[in-house]
Amino acid sequence: MHVDGFRDGGAAAVTAYAREQGLPAADNDCCADRMGEDLTAVASVKLDRPEYLGATHELFGNTDVRDCVGEAVREHLGTWSEEQPTQAAQVIDRTPRNIHQA
Repeated sequence: MHVDGFRDGGAAAVTAYAREQGLPAADNDCCADRMGEDLTAVASVKLDRPEYLGATHELFGNTDVRDCVGEAVREHLGTWSEEQPTQAAQVIDRTPRNIHQA
């Protein structure tokens, strides 16, 4: 759920920033599956009652974590994009090429 939230939030932030800036990626919604490539993140979520899936309990099952992490990533990546426009443009510039090559 953490990874899905990261991808969702990252794709939403990049797409929104590209549209706001009128960049070429604004015409294409960013693909969430490609958004996480080449990126590393640490997401720490504390829950009163964590749910685990699978026989070995390796998968985190709380679906509300996806929305929580996605919103946090979208908000903070959006702020970073506004504060670092050169780097944000580089991220956005790479995203459409990756999508079209898929």
